Amino acid sequence: MNCRFTFVLWILFTISCKSQVDANQTSVESSVFKNVSIDTLFEDKISIRSLVVDGTKIWYAADKNRFGYFDLVANKKTESRVLKDTLQLEFRSSAQTIDYVYVLSVSNPALLYQISKKDLSSKLVYQENHEKVFFDSMQFWNNKKGIAMGDPVSTGLNVIVTRDGGASWEKVPDALMPKTSLGEAAFAASNTNIVVKGSSTWIVSGGVKSRVFYSPNKGKSWTVYETPIVQGKSMTGIFTADFYDEKIGFISGGDYENRDQNHSNKAITVDGGKTWKLVAENVAFGYASCVQYVPNSKGQGIVTVGYSGIFYSGDGGISWKQLATDSKLNTIRFINATTAVAAGQNKMIRLRFYK
Repeated sequence: MNCRFTFVLWILFTISCKSQVDANQTSVESSVFKNVSIDTLFEDKISIRSLVVDGTKIWYAADKNRFGYFDLVANKKTESRVLKDTLQLEFRSSAQTIDYVYVLSVSNPALLYQISKKDLSSKLVYQENHEKVFFDSMQFWNNKKGIAMGDPVSTGLNVIVTRDGGASWEKVPDALMPKTSLGEAAFAASNTNIVVKGSSTWIVSGGVKSRVFYSPNKGKSWTVYETPIVQGKSMTGIFTADFYDEKIGFISGGDYENRDQNHSNKAITVDGGKTWKLVAENVAFGYASCVQYVPNSKGQGIVTVGYSGIFYSGDGGISWKQLATDSKLNTIRFINATTAVAAGQNKMIRLRFYK
């Protein structure tokens, strides 16, 4: 009796475990992208590092004073320029409210323009003149409050905020920002140095130190956390970050002078950025310029673009698959759970992901 009963239990346990494994495999398998199709939206002699998705319009900020959008329905590009004396402006940061798109030039003088979505008219809303000024990223928490950040001009990161929908901007006092180390700054690679989720904000730095600055209250107070990402030289550190929610996040970058290096360049957090763990060491991609979570993927789907091409992870960053070898893309944004738009050197493309 006892032997027979034990045998029955073993059979039931085996069937249960097998069913659970099969169910898990089916669940993971159904959420994993197998391949991607790519079509070119437009080509031009242009450098694009910032994209904003506005419904069916994809706004871009670019070099040579240019900004514009591509209409996915009309299949048409509309472009304009901001003219300021004889300055050659390079816009690497952009963000939006309901009525406006904002573009911010990189270096001295830093110029932040409000662009009307209706007629593309522009208005200068912030200017900063300083030999060290270099802005890297910009985001809006909501239709009224926004933030932009740049390299230190004093003791900490250069952070400006708006509380009136972008009509005016003011500096966050140095006393409210954690002090940066000598040689710690940021990289204007893809407008992903700032990530916002609800009231939470993360800013990533690089260079001699590569850290994560966190604010729980829309930039009113800040805490800084260490990361294991490669650092110590001027072109090492975090180049890009994204958070799926207020807990799950991913940072990446590497060594721009050794772009094949694929260790100490990818890390994940599950506690809102307080602690980070290196993943996919010595495998997958090297230097990456942009990372984005796949919408509705429960924090499991991640896509990166950069020197190594387009890579995808369906398990939260643990393992990766190369989907394309294009090394000229700087930035990517998802339109929905299976479609994204990317841009970089001389083009904008659309990516459709398939399971």
